Amino acid sequence: MNFHILTLFPEMVLGGLGTSITGRAMEKGVISVEAINIRDYSHDKHHHVDDAPYGGGAGMVMQPGPVCEAYEDLCARLGKKPRVIYMTPQGRVFNQTIAQELAGEEDLVFLCGHYEGIDERALELICTDYLSIGDYVLTGGELPAMVMIDCISRLVPGVLNNEVSAEVESFHDNLLEYPQYTRPEIFRDMAVPPVLLTGHHKNIEEWRRQQSIKRTLERRPDLLAGAVLSKKERKYLEALLAEQAAAEKAVEEKAAAEKAVEEKAAAEKAAEEKAAAEQAVAEMAAEEKAAAEQEAAEADGLSVFAEPSKEESPEGADRQEMKE
Repeated sequence: MNFHILTLFPEMVLGGLGTSITGRAMEKGVISVEAINIRDYSHDKHHHVDDAPYGGGAGMVMQPGPVCEAYEDLCARLGKKPRVIYMTPQGRVFNQTIAQELAGEEDLVFLCGHYEGIDERALELICTDYLSIGDYVLTGGELPAMVMIDCISRLVPGVLNNEVSAEVESFHDNLLEYPQYTRPEIFRDMAVPPVLLTGHHKNIEEWRRQQSIKRTLERRPDLLAGAVLSKKERKYLEALLAEQAAAEKAVEEKAAAEKAVEEKAAAEKAAEEKAAAEQAVAEMAAEEKAAAEQEAAEADGLSVFAEPSKEESPEGADRQEMKE
């Protein structure tokens, strides 16, 4: 399979794809990766390929001429017009199904934009597909192109040493891959699942499928709608869903019970605070009443012990009689 990348940074894509699995596949001739420098098709003496956008705005836009001429030159060499994929967040989100579809092509062209994008006329003339690797913006299309080429290459016969690998890893049958283990058998008190040590291939395969189903349910439940499952595996999934529903119900009941306890405690605290406030008011009223009564008693005492007047005093009368 042949990948052709139209880019302003050929060394970036060749450096990234020339290592590891894709690099070895290139050495074996299973795939080929060609980076075509769009600047080589500029008619500007400084090899400019961008200009200011019509209508104004920030940034620069890649001109249509160099892009179209780079593609047309490639078509002339190949003797055909291959499929052209433009890297853009406006495109369909790339996934394993699209990768499998593209792996059937003999030649694929990846057009990498830069700056504020490419003149729309060039895209209308040469692009057949618009793809994205996610809802975010990158500096250019080189990284998305490398991601897609890596993914597609794994599906090309002869790229992987173990041909089964591409069939059973994540997203096969729309399921995530099962957990993997290697030596040592026990690591920090964590043991390898016993079934993997039995050598019983049928049981191991069943365990791995169940783990794939379980992991997909836990991490990417949206994939299960398109999962390819046997009747037995569907029953296993139904049991997992029942367990999940029971666990969620238990969590909800626990939360409701904790909330009821909190509300009861809050109500008791509010009642205690109310009783304390009422008691404080009652004590204050009692104190005020006692103070008022004491004031009244003191006032009465002063009246009782007041000295009689001189005219009414018996002693004064006796003294008057003696004087006479």
